[in-house]
Amino acid sequence: MKKYSVLAASLLIVACSPASEPETSAAPHVEVDPYSFNENYRDYLATISSDKFEGRAPASKGEQLTVDFVTEKFRNWGLKPYNSEADSYRQEVPLVKMTPYSVSDMSFSNNDLDDFAYKQDMMAWSPRVQEEVSLANSEMVFAGYGIVAPEFGWNDYEGLDVEGKTVVVLVNDPGYDSADPEVFNGKAMTYYGRWTYKFEEASRQGAAGIIVIHETGPAGYGWGVIAGGSPVRFDLARDNKNMDRTEVEGWITQEAADKLFARVGSSYTDMRQQAQQPDFEPVPLNTALSLTVQSDFEYLDSPNLIGYIEGSKAPEEHVIYMAHWDHLGMNPIASDDQIYNGAQDNASGTAGVLALAEFYASQPQPERSVVFVLVTAEERGLLGSNWYANNPMLPLSQAVAGINMDVLNVYGPMQDMVVVGHGNSELEDYLAKYVAQQEGRYIAPEPTPEAGSFYRSDHFNLAKRGVPMLYAKGGNDHVDYGVEYGKEKRAEYVQVAYHKPADEYDPEWDLRGVQQDLWLYYWIGNELANSDSWPNWYAGNEFRATRDASADERQ
Repeated sequence: MKKYSVLAASLLIVACSPASEPETSAAPHVEVDPYSFNENYRDYLATISSDKFEGRAPASKGEQLTVDFVTEKFRNWGLKPYNSEADSYRQEVPLVKMTPYSVSDMSFSNNDLDDFAYKQDMMAWSPRVQEEVSLANSEMVFAGYGIVAPEFGWNDYEGLDVEGKTVVVLVNDPGYDSADPEVFNGKAMTYYGRWTYKFEEASRQGAAGIIVIHETGPAGYGWGVIAGGSPVRFDLARDNKNMDRTEVEGWITQEAADKLFARVGSSYTDMRQQAQQPDFEPVPLNTALSLTVQSDFEYLDSPNLIGYIEGSKAPEEHVIYMAHWDHLGMNPIASDDQIYNGAQDNASGTAGVLALAEFYASQPQPERSVVFVLVTAEERGLLGSNWYANNPMLPLSQAVAGINMDVLNVYGPMQDMVVVGHGNSELEDYLAKYVAQQEGRYIAPEPTPEAGSFYRSDHFNLAKRGVPMLYAKGGNDHVDYGVEYGKEKRAEYVQVAYHKPADEYDPEWDLRGVQQDLWLYYWIGNELANSDSWPNWYAGNEFRATRDASADERQ
């Protein structure tokens, strides 16, 4: 079995180093088994993803079993609890379940445009916690990509008053269409390309409604993903009942957009090309939209689980390890397998956080605090991490960095370490240093950056608040079987198991790949927890300005 050297002081304490050019410590070296970080990892993974846990849906029996399991481990390892007064690791997250039981077709003020049929031509809902929301003859305007990005010199809303109007926007961002690395990030999607951003921006602009045009390539998924699933949505339960949001959010198909644009003598293709131009101006669509949404609501609470090891010298400064513990729960009307076990998604990451917490607890106290956050309701829209980002245990200005674990590698040791959101932050410098210590391994960018995967997991909510976050894991280049084997296993998972009951624990899984990656997560976090470094986003990144703005709070 291959071995490699790691840095040690006791077991491993890395000396302080600059963020942009981390250097290997001169500390003594020890030999470790690269494939054995924590012998209990498999047990944690098997337990959390077992049928007994019923798919770990928020506010379910599976939730309580998960809470009890994690609490027992954190307590046994001596982690300090999130709520010291109550001696509890729970951070309650208030949620609201929104069920749109009646959604009308989209109708228009012009007789020459037929209604768009619900789920066939369009999907729509209201983010507001209201029993009935109606748009009545809301004037429609095409607002390009619906982006305001000062760092890229881009503003699709410049000079546009959208009060009471419904904006129609493109999915993704201008870089995708141009493929020019000088335009946004080229093919790699930025935050501004995500539909969630577009909904938020339309609200900030005062629009009554927003409709995103679907296209499979720039969206990263087919229309069936949007229209084929349950219309039930979850959100954080806010005091204002989301009345600061647009009244209606939704999607239309590319074919429906063609019909809409034909009324003004254009087409979807022409409008998309027009929106890419620096001198683009919004286009009135000379029609008005009417739509009604009726919804039921249910309020519930579900906890984030937080334990930490307090730093000996700078306890407010902290490193964060994060994963989501929740999955989809059960489908009681299914005729065969009713349980969505979520073994890879994300019992694998939850077990990873537990393994790291257990290991840290056995080591000398770090100089900075190390915080272990297991969040809820990721599958409902990154809600637990959103709540934590707005209600952190320690100030996020004092967060040194974070590492997120979501769907870890269970297919054996890989030579490539894939960075989702490659080129984002100086944490990649730390990763590169430690990957080089693992014989034969190398860093690879994600293969489909245009899909915007960096913005689809929990680290994104901390990134928006300036915290440098690393989302990286073993890729496809298997040590023994090569790239094609890895690609085949990933494709099989997506087709057969992703968000399906087939995502079950397999005792034959080769977990040496997870163990490889856990060492990397530990080395990076441990160095940062025992240094005075403050890694940043790379220049030009959309989150750097937020990080820089909090610099004075770290003095």
